[in-house]
Amino acid sequence: MNPKDDIRDFLATRRARLTPDQAGLPIYGANRRVTGLRREEVALLAGISVEYYTRLERGNVGSVSESVLEGVAHALQLDEAERDHLYRLVRTASTRKPSRRTTSRTRVRPTIQRMLDLMPAPAYLRNGRFDVLAANAIGRALYSPLYDESDHPNSARFAFLNPAAAEFFTDYDKLLDDSVAFLRVEAGRDPYDKDLQDPIGELSTRSERFRQRWASHDVRYHRSGSKRLHHPLVGDLTLDFESFELPGDAGQRLNVYTAPPDSPTAEALALLASWSTPAAGSLTEPRPRPRRA
Repeated sequence: MNPKDDIRDFLATRRARLTPDQAGLPIYGANRRVTGLRREEVALLAGISVEYYTRLERGNVGSVSESVLEGVAHALQLDEAERDHLYRLVRTASTRKPSRRTTSRTRVRPTIQRMLDLMPAPAYLRNGRFDVLAANAIGRALYSPLYDESDHPNSARFAFLNPAAAEFFTDYDKLLDDSVAFLRVEAGRDPYDKDLQDPIGELSTRSERFRQRWASHDVRYHRSGSKRLHHPLVGDLTLDFESFELPGDAGQRLNVYTAPPDSPTAEALALLASWSTPAAGSLTEPRPRPRRA
């Protein structure tokens, strides 16, 4: 991953998806050879010269001002995730290239694990590479197909490389889109992170689905929404999820799943919880103190 190449490809793909009609521009001539906007049109909308925009799209950002980037973001109708991604790419391309570095974001603080264990809802902790770092009992039960593959699963690897994923994730294609878009966000944060480059390299090599999506340069935040699963034990589930960043653990996110009360999914979760709860007497209990004579 090279920040200058990423800037070039990101801006080019954003430009290609936006038509003149969507941008509020008139169309002259019937023999238009590009489906999206031309560089000249983006420059016009951004209020900069064509030469300047062309340099930007080639990754030659120099000391580009924030006002220029705001103009480009407005011209290309970038959403929040896309705008943030562009800023990160420009900031990285403007700094001196560091050596490839490894960032260990796999340690789980005991307080986080205790918090997970006290939650009645399915929950798990993951990092930006989709490594599942910890989960509560019902969270492990909910994602049992991932744990069938590994005690330390990676949900992106499972989604792209395990044939069982297409049956487990009901909205399979959407899940693949979202996974790659989030990995793109992470790559924009630190393109020199070896721990991130290695799994991206593996998925690019082994999965055509991943390669196609990676080339689209889509980025997306993964903060809340719904997820549909087909669980091997309790059947179809429709879950709401919230994803919380942990301020004290950079790069780690807590995902919590719930369902409306009295819904079929809530009943299925209750059944799953009853199966995943340790049997009475199997927990470590304090031994009775011996009576004093």
